[in-house]
Amino acid sequence: MTGSFFDTNVGQVFLAILIVMVAATIVVYILNWLRPSAEATSLKLRVRSWWVMAVVFAVAISLNRAISLVFFALISFLALKEYLSLIPTRRTDRSVLLWVYLAIPIQYLWVGIEAYGMFIIFIPVYMFLFLPVRMLLFGETTGFLRAAGTIHWGLMAAVFSLSHAAFLLVLPWYGNPNGGGAGLLLYLVFLTQANDISQYVWGKFRGRRKVVPKVSPNKTWEGLIGGVATTILLAVLLAPVLTPVGPAGSLFAGVLIGLAGFFGDLTISALKRDLGIKDSGSFIPGHGGVLDRVDSLTYTAPLFFHFVRYFYY
Repeated sequence: MTGSFFDTNVGQVFLAILIVMVAATIVVYILNWLRPSAEATSLKLRVRSWWVMAVVFAVAISLNRAISLVFFALISFLALKEYLSLIPTRRTDRSVLLWVYLAIPIQYLWVGIEAYGMFIIFIPVYMFLFLPVRMLLFGETTGFLRAAGTIHWGLMAAVFSLSHAAFLLVLPWYGNPNGGGAGLLLYLVFLTQANDISQYVWGKFRGRRKVVPKVSPNKTWEGLIGGVATTILLAVLLAPVLTPVGPAGSLFAGVLIGLAGFFGDLTISALKRDLGIKDSGSFIPGHGGVLDRVDSLTYTAPLFFHFVRYFYY
């Protein structure tokens, strides 16, 4: 891809990321050729999926704002649909789910018209109050609390939390002359994904002591500490190019994204363990489902958004 997008800070950083991905792809394919194994094949599938996700993401943020918001609304829809297909629901709640899905375009409408007041209360307040009332009209009380809680939790995670990433795109340019909303979004998404990868790598090669073995036996203290340290380093290096954040702020952002990403991943792991499944779906080869890919972002997006908005806008 060429053009004005790569003439911006955001485009140049993304081009650098693509170059790193090319190098990583070559290494993975060589390793798979020299020492073929199930793990090498899985890693090969992951690399292919990373390329698809990277290209789709680049197209989404380089085109006009409306298309970008539709892209994020689609991600929320797929994540929510995946979640609702996993949790047990009552027969009487099926018509309620229509209102749950209708909340997605409404939430992203608030983003598109920059209505922060409605954006921040629509799902946590209005949908929280409306959905139980809609359930009560059916007169079914068995399983009411579980149904109301699980449905609203999914709406909060898949739609409300993820919509914070989209809201970064509509923040005024004056707050971030280095890259605008697209720069902030790339900073958030790249650091979140880099944190996931680095925690996996550090844990794989140095991991010994488990953090919470009952929830996720593969999570180790070495992976957590190494991943957060790597994320902090990247946060400090990229902040002057993509964000208005200074050295102290970038250090804090690295810690925030590193720890929040860990707990976001852990929360979805607990959900899957409770449901007795390994992956939330098979939508992305080598990565599981959409929910598996955005688990960390459900925590990092709202926390990073409010950090930036509070201190820099």
